[in-house]
Amino acid sequence: MAEWLRRGLQSLVPRFDSGWRLQNKLQKAKMEKDILKTKSFAFAVRIVKFALLLQKEKKEFTLSQQILKSGTSIGANVAEAHAAISRADFSAKISIAHKETMYWLTLLKETDFLEENLFQSLFSDAEELAKITFSVLKTTRLKK
Repeated sequence: MAEWLRRGLQSLVPRFDSGWRLQNKLQKAKMEKDILKTKSFAFAVRIVKFALLLQKEKKEFTLSQQILKSGTSIGANVAEAHAAISRADFSAKISIAHKETMYWLTLLKETDFLEENLFQSLFSDAEELAKITFSVLKTTRLKK
């Protein structure tokens, strides 16, 4: 094989490899988005039930509304992000998806409206959503 042809073929290997890696990153991002959509919906269901518990058993209406709004907005923002018209629009919507919820959960725990074991469970789910959201956001921004 001619030297120029061998070098030409070798130069294609990294391009193919990086294309394959990009394809894997795109597939991973799609899977993460689906996981995020599913998990954020399940989290919203838990938050709705928790807010109802706060209202019925603890007679707490103001903070229950706050946690209800922030906890269900994660899934709503994820759904909006899936319908985004551009990457910038997607990034903006996905980045605001989880910021308030962990604050309200901590406040409810510190004011004795939320027991430690339930706090740990909900907070852990919120953290997991935050990590997935960050991963999706990072992958999306890398695609630019």
